[in-house]
Amino acid sequence: MSDDVLATIEASAMRRWIAIGMLGFVGFVCLWISLSKPPSGGYLITLLGLGVLAAWMAWRLWSATEHKLILTEKDLRSADGMVLAEVADIEALDRGFFAFKPTHGFLIKTKTKGPKTWRPGMWWRMGRSIGVGGVTPGSQSKFMAEMLSAMIAKRDLGDDWVDPFEDFKPDEK
Repeated sequence: MSDDVLATIEASAMRRWIAIGMLGFVGFVCLWISLSKPPSGGYLITLLGLGVLAAWMAWRLWSATEHKLILTEKDLRSADGMVLAEVADIEALDRGFFAFKPTHGFLIKTKTKGPKTWRPGMWWRMGRSIGVGGVTPGSQSKFMAEMLSAMIAKRDLGDDWVDPFEDFKPDEK
């Protein structure tokens, strides 16, 4: 097996900046209202909490979307080196309409549990489930999901696998 990159997913610049801008704007408005015309009692604490939370979320989204996801024959990992899942450990992949998955993404079920991890806008992991997607382009996510599906099918079929393009030779001109 090689470490050749088969597919990558990186955050779309426009979606990334829109998401960061919206979260930052919500944080700014909540903090501005709470400091310029402070409401009474619990409302002030709620507005301050929401403002800080939205600003923190914007920062997390900004830092998480700097890295891309890389699929090799061995694993799916982040460009910062964190391994999301080994291909041998993947049990199923779901891209269905009713799947609990991120926007423009897919859901991976693994055989073993992993630590709870979250990279807003890119991927999350809870137990055996890994959701990939968010501010990523649908075309890149779809291609990676198709590659993973083919790799899982090839792994599960083992020696019975027949490559349909084995004898295919493009026309030479």
